[in-house]
Amino acid sequence: MAVKKQAVKKVIAKKPAVKTAGKPTEKKFVGHTTHLRVGDKAPYFEGIDQKGNTISSYSMAGKTIVLYFYPKDDTPGCTAEACSLRDEHYFLGSNNYAVVGVSADTVESHAKFAEKYSLPFPLIADTNMNIIHAFDVWGTKQLAGRIYDGVVRTTFIVGADGIIKHIIKDVDTKEHAKQVLAL
Repeated sequence: MAVKKQAVKKVIAKKPAVKTAGKPTEKKFVGHTTHLRVGDKAPYFEGIDQKGNTISSYSMAGKTIVLYFYPKDDTPGCTAEACSLRDEHYFLGSNNYAVVGVSADTVESHAKFAEKYSLPFPLIADTNMNIIHAFDVWGTKQLAGRIYDGVVRTTFIVGADGIIKHIIKDVDTKEHAKQVLAL
């Protein structure tokens, strides 16, 4: 007597296809951003500029302060940003803006940078990073695929009343002054 074998059909549940375009899915890098928000009272700041002058938020009473934080003197992006603000300095001033740059570079470095590019505004040498930490612009960032800690390029527009009016986190270094004037 012959026994008939029946074909057993296996049912395998298919997982939904995930399109990865042949690449493993990677988490998108999210860099540091300041905890300060529009409407917050701006932290008090005080420091020495490239000429040896003490610059503080109190010394600019009555002005709207464009307080811009940048990573390093005389680097391509930082130079473009400073020159953009220099080129529109007259228009910024006529709109009651006082521009102040801040980085962790030394007074001597700022002096060379300001002289080389004829920068008409103060650059505070925050070597101990008190201002940088007060405005929470030190953190993790990415450049050319490399992840590291440093000054996160950020600009705060602080009203004459000491309140943060705008925060520019996505700085266009070549057109930064126009970003400020468009606010």
